[in-house]
Amino acid sequence: MRSETEGDSVHLGRVLITRDEIETRVRELAQEISTDYAGTVPIFISLLKGGFIFLADLVRNLSIPHEIDFITVRSYGSGIERSERIEILNDLNRNVTGRDVIIIDDIVDTGHTLCALEQMLMERNVRSLRICALLDKPSCREVAIDVHYVGFRVPDVFVVGYGLDFMERYRSLAYIAELIPGSPKESGEVRETRAMDDEKEHGELQGPHHREKGTNARAQEKEKESGKA
Repeated sequence: MRSETEGDSVHLGRVLITRDEIETRVRELAQEISTDYAGTVPIFISLLKGGFIFLADLVRNLSIPHEIDFITVRSYGSGIERSERIEILNDLNRNVTGRDVIIIDDIVDTGHTLCALEQMLMERNVRSLRICALLDKPSCREVAIDVHYVGFRVPDVFVVGYGLDFMERYRSLAYIAELIPGSPKESGEVRETRAMDDEKEHGELQGPHHREKGTNARAQEKEKESGKA
């Protein structure tokens, strides 16, 4: 897939996290949070726009009462390069003083955005504050930040899907994929990625272990045929 916006040409690369993997991990996080916050009514604060899909799926799997609120923060420019500039566009609607707060974010990389939010919320005298992120890029960290609940750790590549976007595109993908600058080329890596995606769509590839089992099974069948001959 290719996208051209304001002169930027990009295309989807490898699938890093599948839909099934996301659904399973979100349920696990919801169970963990429900256990940790039993007997309380935490407020989930989602960063818009990237965190809204993650939040929606997460709260549907909670077994505790809770409230939600949203905040809009801009920390990226119009491209895929990181920016340290933090700007709060839309603040919270509710009073969080004395409340247990969980920040919901789509991805943590440099940590600047969450560090600024933590400071802001602590100044509003929250009772407790934790962070829950779908994705984490610890190798990109520039400031110290504690992420209490993490869905997946990903390499230092630009990712899209499941709420994460590139210039408002790709949010609706049900999986997490790498976004690659430039026009797609028929390299061996791209062909291998497409082949793996095709196998996943047909339910034939579920991981290295399953692939190895399939290869061994075919080898055994050939040996049996040779023996019969």
